[in-house]
Amino acid sequence: MADLAVILGDLAAESQVADALVAGLDEAGWARPTPAPGWTVAHQIAHLAWTDRKALIAARRPRRWRAEVENLLRIGEAYMDRGAAEGAAEPPEQLLARWRAGRAELAEALAAVPEGAKLPWYGPPMSAASMATARMMETWAHGQDLADALGVVREPSGRLWHIARFGTRTRDFAYKLHSLAPPPGQFRVELAAPDGATWAFGPEDAEGRLTGSALDFCLVVTQRRHPDDTGLVATGGEVREWLGIAQAFAGPPGAGRAPGQFV
Repeated sequence: MADLAVILGDLAAESQVADALVAGLDEAGWARPTPAPGWTVAHQIAHLAWTDRKALIAARRPRRWRAEVENLLRIGEAYMDRGAAEGAAEPPEQLLARWRAGRAELAEALAAVPEGAKLPWYGPPMSAASMATARMMETWAHGQDLADALGVVREPSGRLWHIARFGTRTRDFAYKLHSLAPPPGQFRVELAAPDGATWAFGPEDAEGRLTGSALDFCLVVTQRRHPDDTGLVATGGEVREWLGIAQAFAGPPGAGRAPGQFV
């Protein structure tokens, strides 16, 4: 079973990486466009703060979650954009302080969730460990948007394991988002870790196989890179189809990044 304390520690470390990218920016830096259309650096941090706040509701006041879903259905696709826009309008120092306080409060709330309890979410309900992993996945993904906007190359770490595992576990979720039937069999995913080890997921004798670097895989399942711009090797048509729709985050199907955008 996943160790919640370890995941929360890695989430804190990943959050600090993103924090360090923006902490010293001036107003022009906060207003810099990122690869997400219409989103500045400030929008990226505002979205992380907004999503942390929603996760806090799921952890501490799950009975209120129905109202969140009703808001989503009423507002539609602009639901998340509106939250990001509202936060981006705050003074940068206020926004950054709010994100820092919110992520610390969320970590405390997740640590207190009873073992075995499931938290409501926009996708399937999740355990506290899965929620913490999802927050790390989003923090890392939006941190990539920040790094791309600022021209920074981040050093991949062993924390990618959580995101890689999450990316394989959300395979069927991505198919359902596109109203497609998931393949009946599992895939074998073998990834080169940052330290040179191999991370393997799925049965060894699976016909559908995917190999490549853990970094490339995480970039694809978070839709921060187009599969064609990575070194991932897919064996079997079903695996190639999955790479085209892979999505580890909740919400409507994302458009991802255009091929050649970061080459």
